[in-house]
Amino acid sequence: MTSAKSNKGPRAQSLFMMGFGGLALVIVGAVLWRGPDMSVLPDMADQPVSLSGGGTLYVQRHEVTIAEWNICFARGGCGLKLRARPDQDARVTPATGLSYVDVRQYVVWINDTTGHSFRLPTATEWSKMAAPVLPDEPDPIFTDPALTWASAYMLEGNAPRALKPQGSFSTSPEGVVDLDGSVWEWTQDCYAGSARMTDPERCPAFFVGGEHIAAMSYLVRDPARGGCAVGTPPAHLGMRLVSDAPV
Repeated sequence: MTSAKSNKGPRAQSLFMMGFGGLALVIVGAVLWRGPDMSVLPDMADQPVSLSGGGTLYVQRHEVTIAEWNICFARGGCGLKLRARPDQDARVTPATGLSYVDVRQYVVWINDTTGHSFRLPTATEWSKMAAPVLPDEPDPIFTDPALTWASAYMLEGNAPRALKPQGSFSTSPEGVVDLDGSVWEWTQDCYAGSARMTDPERCPAFFVGGEHIAAMSYLVRDPARGGCAVGTPPAHLGMRLVSDAPV
């Protein structure tokens, strides 16, 4: 530990700098400043996804894993602790059983921890990045989003249901893995039916991306136990981070 004192007048405060495994803690008087922790930055895909509007989207290579999620829990950023089954490796098993409330906690935590700006993708962005690895969908029987379930009822059954380790499914040309797997990923887009709600803080459901885009109640962690879904019910609910800037 090193210390130094400022000579800039009678109100000068002591400065202490301590290093803990690469993380700098700077104490100025009674103020504690914690530097960014880059050790928890997600592994991003090799190339950004090119969006229809001309922009680019930087996408996490894999879904957030159980081990990555539990770092957030251990540091107080996430309220839910996840446990891997005895036959699972937490380091390569996607974190599932997550509600929209849960994933928002993770987004806030990783942004505060790393100083970078991560977010969930929009439903349109998710569809764009998954298009190369998802099979072409037949035209829906019903075009009203509220009746998507009726179309999916006759078209369901394409996606796998078992939770498998990362890398068990396809890789997109940009290097994004498992978009066609059994984990359906939360997006930031609100689904409010005919209510036309625009405030995400009051939204009752959000879209998730998987075999198709579906809507899920924001509190649901296990879609098999309830929740109002539009489309085929997801097998597992997880998350993947994106960013508008290089990481």
